[in-house]
Amino acid sequence: MSITRLASAACVCAILLTGCNAPKKVPYLVDAETIPRESLAAVSTVKDPIFVQGDLLNICIYASDPTAVAQFNKGQYLTPEGAISKTSNNTNTAGTNTTSLTDYYLVDAEGNIDYPVIGRIHIAGKTKEQLAREIKDAIYPRYIKIEPTIDIRLMNFRVTILGQVKSPGVYQSDNERMNILEALAKAGDLDIRGDRENVLLYRTNADGTREVHRLNLHDKSLLLSPYFNLQQNDFIYITPNRSAAASAWQMHQGWTTAISVVSGLASIAALVIGIINLNK
Repeated sequence: MSITRLASAACVCAILLTGCNAPKKVPYLVDAETIPRESLAAVSTVKDPIFVQGDLLNICIYASDPTAVAQFNKGQYLTPEGAISKTSNNTNTAGTNTTSLTDYYLVDAEGNIDYPVIGRIHIAGKTKEQLAREIKDAIYPRYIKIEPTIDIRLMNFRVTILGQVKSPGVYQSDNERMNILEALAKAGDLDIRGDRENVLLYRTNADGTREVHRLNLHDKSLLLSPYFNLQQNDFIYITPNRSAAASAWQMHQGWTTAISVVSGLASIAALVIGIINLNK
């Protein structure tokens, strides 16, 4: 068998082997149905997000007498007549009322917010329940005699997804919840060149420390991982698989130049040999 035929046969074998192996690289959470129900139940509870520096919070206090709590709601104040009025932080564009970012509380670099009447509150590392309890204890019954209801919303629960996905970008969650599969769905899923066994998760914690973890989307134990449920500002990077890395490979410029020179010399030599043969 000639060298050309051997090379062709090798290529065909490589393609067939790759084709047989490819389906095994695509499914997520292989054999997830075999995970014991008790194990899933032990990690099924989704916890409230923990506040970190840079978060935007919407905090509203309600009571049966709205005028009693107006001074504790950002953007509200009592007129001399005792009516509730709002500051002009809202903008009206094309007939729609859009809330300004100044209506929210920004957690500063030290993990604090400045709250009306109460003053500075350190909230980094706390949950919504903990913050609501702290605010309630600070204003009731010291400032108001009616027990209030406190509603806190995290306005910037978002994750960033880059790499081998169909639609990389920053994705927001309106319900303060997102797991790794939901995030990938928002990004249009991995493309065929994404490495599903090597997903990088970058996370910044409330105390400023950072974590980097590798996740395997094929592995059913991902459902039991503490990193299955994402936190706000998580960064996900989908690394390219071998085929993507191979297609992106570029030859060193020095080798490219050398090959060009050799090709040119070979062409010249072929031309000279042709002229010599014609003169014989």
